[in-house]
Amino acid sequence: MLSRKQKHFLLKFFSLFSVVRSYNILVIVVAQYLTSVYILAPKLPIKKVLFDPNLLMLVLASASAIAGGYIINSFYDSEKDLINRPRKTMLDKLVSQNTKLTGYFVLNFLSVVFASYVSFRAVVFFSIYIFGIWFYSHKLKKHPFVGNITAAILAVIPFFAVFIYYRNFDLVIFVHATFLFLVISMRELVKDLENLKGDLAHNYRTIPVVYGEKVSKWMLTTLGGLTLVPITLLVTKFEIGYMHYFFYGSILGLGVFLIILWKSAKRLHYVVLHNILKFIILLGVISIVLIDVDVLLNRIL
Repeated sequence: MLSRKQKHFLLKFFSLFSVVRSYNILVIVVAQYLTSVYILAPKLPIKKVLFDPNLLMLVLASASAIAGGYIINSFYDSEKDLINRPRKTMLDKLVSQNTKLTGYFVLNFLSVVFASYVSFRAVVFFSIYIFGIWFYSHKLKKHPFVGNITAAILAVIPFFAVFIYYRNFDLVIFVHATFLFLVISMRELVKDLENLKGDLAHNYRTIPVVYGEKVSKWMLTTLGGLTLVPITLLVTKFEIGYMHYFFYGSILGLGVFLIILWKSAKRLHYVVLHNILKFIILLGVISIVLIDVDVLLNRIL
């Protein structure tokens, strides 16, 4: 049997795990490696990419900065989240605000240290990224459109760190990034609908607060329609192997999303919609391996 002190320690550990959203960070780390192997450096042996110390440092710098971003976001949103996510927030509050701030600064410091292993330009890149996350959490997220666009850009930026490292400027990368940006933009807007009650109480001027749920639904429908542009280009103009099955499936998934969207009226409905988009993103990450599946064994050898 665990003692009371051990139980309290475990609760604090899971609280910190919850604050930094370790699952999301793990997905981003896997996505960065798969993107490097199959999209950014497709001609290099897999072992050379996987065991590249510079890539590892960039991934660690990204993970540290993102984890710090989740902490500072939780710090600023603690009162609002008591309304929107009372159970999760009570767990998060087991870690004091001072401890969160200490963790935030430590993680940002580590991000810069990891980046310094690669180059001074990487240090500048992640320093600007860290500042951008703070400025978004402190100011921009309370404003319609600007907050949503900034959140989507910040979510995509870690991939550009790897993109710049490999100096791969192929058009297909930007088309992939456009699809990801649109889906993440949809996710951010759904999160605003999901958090409408708390945003209203704490004067966050999000799109649903300022323009209403119906306008937000039309915007989501428009963004969903726009995803057809990069999907069509990727399927018809570029060599993406068997990944085209993912994009056909994502059309079906987004169609289901829009049907549910226009029937949604409660927070629970928006939570379901949020999870649909998260599943599409996760499936997209896993499906990257389908780009080069026929020669996978040859590249490993």
